[in-house]
Amino acid sequence: MASEPWGGDAGVAESERPNCQQKSLQGIKSSTTANVGGSINNTEDDDENIVDLAANSLLNKLIRQSLVESYHQVEVLQRDPSSPLYSVKSFEELRLKEDLLKGIYVMGFNRPSKIQEMALPMILAYPPQNLIAQSQSGTGKTAAFVLAMLSRVNALELFPQCLCLAPTYELALQIGSVVLQMGRFCVDIDVMYAIRGNRIPRGTNITKQIVIGTPGTVLDWCFKKNLIDLTKIRVFVLDEADVMIATQGFLDQSIRIQRALPSGCQMLLFSATFGDSLWRFAEQIIPDPNVIKLRKEELTLDNIRQYYVLCEDRRDKYEALCNIYGGLTIAQAIIFCQTRQDAKWLSVQMAQDGHQVSLLSGELTVDQRASVLQRFRDGKEKVLITTNVCARGIDVKQVTVVVNFDLPLNQAQEPDYKIYLHRIGRTGRFGKKGFAFNMIEVDKLPLLMKIQDHFNSNIKRLNTEDLDEIEKIEF
Repeated sequence: MASEPWGGDAGVAESERPNCQQKSLQGIKSSTTANVGGSINNTEDDDENIVDLAANSLLNKLIRQSLVESYHQVEVLQRDPSSPLYSVKSFEELRLKEDLLKGIYVMGFNRPSKIQEMALPMILAYPPQNLIAQSQSGTGKTAAFVLAMLSRVNALELFPQCLCLAPTYELALQIGSVVLQMGRFCVDIDVMYAIRGNRIPRGTNITKQIVIGTPGTVLDWCFKKNLIDLTKIRVFVLDEADVMIATQGFLDQSIRIQRALPSGCQMLLFSATFGDSLWRFAEQIIPDPNVIKLRKEELTLDNIRQYYVLCEDRRDKYEALCNIYGGLTIAQAIIFCQTRQDAKWLSVQMAQDGHQVSLLSGELTVDQRASVLQRFRDGKEKVLITTNVCARGIDVKQVTVVVNFDLPLNQAQEPDYKIYLHRIGRTGRFGKKGFAFNMIEVDKLPLLMKIQDHFNSNIKRLNTEDLDEIEKIEF
């Protein structure tokens, strides 16, 4: 299977083709990604509460190289409720082409993920069915719609037949890398990228069957340069729809592209989250859809024992942290700081004291963040020090302790209950006990009590100078 990311010769040797995953990582910083919902203030003391949606989505794709188990329950709303609801437990049940099945297994997908079990029979059905699906990164949704595109393509017809929109060129390249891997045994099926930097002259005859791009460039190729005949598109995919509608102009551009598609075109929309605005957009752009929703995960504090330590200053917090480490056997821990400055300071102190520490903050590029998280997931570092950039999305079974080196506060200097919940929710998962330690200056104690009242939970005071008291904590 060939790829033509930059409009070059389709006959280029495999070793000479651009590496999509590498290109997707070059020079990407969440603080500088253009035209996406959310931004990060680059000041040293910024609290990083606002995290770039597109960068986070790409990050999750990179750190979840293999499918993760989803603990969500899947809810299916069928277009035709009287139609039998099928699910599959193996890829063989889908009766895929041999070349596709081979590509799936080479990628390491031994069986369908939970969302694939329900989505794939709908996506691959005849006649084609439209689908709106909620699915987090790492649960196999990209592989699902890539499988749909590769299944619908006729390799003998040399024109665009499948069109996939993504909110950034980095995410488009990531999707392309999945197409290349899954379709490696599908000869004569090629990919083209409608992204910035890929300048195609007006009147060029595009012979690639799958086009992946961002809405603005795709719109330009379709309506200004007449490079893509939308009436011939068989599968239309909108990925990362929640990021898409947060990006200025992308919503209107996507709708304009969709309206030019033929009535028989299969339309697939995927999103990690589904707020009211997303549902309005999805219903507007996807006619008569089947819907797959993930029932909302309710983070609970039931399995998490919470403590607080009264401290005078940053140095006092660190001494308390050292005492906790001296009295407990901790597998892995995540320590949250409010600012990059504090996170850097703490990582230096702990490293000097011999701890295996990694630092994660929004100033790192996406590929650097992915590398840090992967090393932590692999257990190469025992402590991850981070800001709110990592409050959501990382599930590591070995994490037994979360430390709030600083309480999460909003701009009004009031407790940020949502961030607190997602921070300490990094432990106490997978049915195991978790422990959260809050380092609190005396003047911040009333704020902690507000958190305690808000969650109707018990946060016990801990005297870290009493090693016997620490050792009584049962892990």
